[in-house]
Amino acid sequence: MDLSFTPEERAFREEVRSFIASALPAHLKPKAEIDGHFEIDEIMEWHRILFQKGWVAPHWPKEFGGPGLDVTRRFILTEELELSGAPALLPFGLAMVGPLIMQFGNDAQKKRYLPKILSGEEKWCQGYSEPNAGSDLASLKLRADDAGDHFVLNGQKTWTTYAQYADWIFLLARTDASAKKQSGISFLLCDMKTEGVRVRPTLTIGGTHAFCDTFFENVKVPKENLVGPLHGGWTLAKALLGHERTLVAAVGSSARTLLRAKRIARDTLRDGRPLSDDPLVRAKIARMECRLEALKMANYRAIAGAKHGHAPGAESSILKLRGSEIVQGMYELCLELMGHNALTWMNPDGTVPGSEQWVGPNYNYLRAATIYAGSNEIQKNIIAKLILGLPS
Repeated sequence: MDLSFTPEERAFREEVRSFIASALPAHLKPKAEIDGHFEIDEIMEWHRILFQKGWVAPHWPKEFGGPGLDVTRRFILTEELELSGAPALLPFGLAMVGPLIMQFGNDAQKKRYLPKILSGEEKWCQGYSEPNAGSDLASLKLRADDAGDHFVLNGQKTWTTYAQYADWIFLLARTDASAKKQSGISFLLCDMKTEGVRVRPTLTIGGTHAFCDTFFENVKVPKENLVGPLHGGWTLAKALLGHERTLVAAVGSSARTLLRAKRIARDTLRDGRPLSDDPLVRAKIARMECRLEALKMANYRAIAGAKHGHAPGAESSILKLRGSEIVQGMYELCLELMGHNALTWMNPDGTVPGSEQWVGPNYNYLRAATIYAGSNEIQKNIIAKLILGLPS
């Protein structure tokens, strides 16, 4: 298997790097350099810049406004964007519901929603998890009762990331309470401005209001907002989760954090000598680098499969499982190398170097990485059943 990039692909990588260096606004670069938290208006500013370039949705086909990049160039573009520290775009429209509407939506839905997702005119959030239905998603209780020309929603979603900024939410709701769990679920699109929708943001231990509880009280959703067949939402849910779990691999982000760990090891002194002189420290860094290289190889295998027309399947659980563990491990390593100097929430201002002020908050926030998009315990069950062929 040849894992090397062609000269044309390497040239494309240089084109991407050059574009990011010139196009990323000057006022965003300081945050990008320290992996800081970008506010929603900053994320959408970068979204519009990439949209004008034609790179905002590298995986979208040309017929829907995408650049028509092959799978290798899509990987290169995504990796370079992550490596740059530029704002991560909201994935809910571009990488989740957009591709799902392309696959399962009717012509009217494609015409109505896809252009505004692409341009950033409308922002989306995801309504999957509930207080008692997380990894066991089929246990969801949100009801969508048939009321003639519309459904009436009653219930709650939780962990709805950035719901406070969203214009629309795609959600799973129970449309047939008498059917078995997976069979009575439908996939709906709901305008967040509809009467009866209420959002309550939650402060995370990373210091951001990323997650929300979202409540629905007699919310009317027109029947034309049903995507796919009635009671057929479980098929759509599995397709969407395959895309989401592939995203969580975050190879570029982990590679960037590895470089941060190496820099911290060089710059942090112990007994007058840099930590990087310690063979045990070097071994810890090398161990994480080996794990990251293995993840890259798994990603390359997924790319090779995609080149032959294979959609994300059970192998996306491998990428999610290892990717989330590695991204946590990278920040844990940084935290260990910095010691008490990483504790921004305990030290006086100025104790933590400005270049590393987000190590602690990012470490805290990423405790969620092994839970969201389906907990890692669930991913292990999927791998055991669908890849290893073990009995459930």
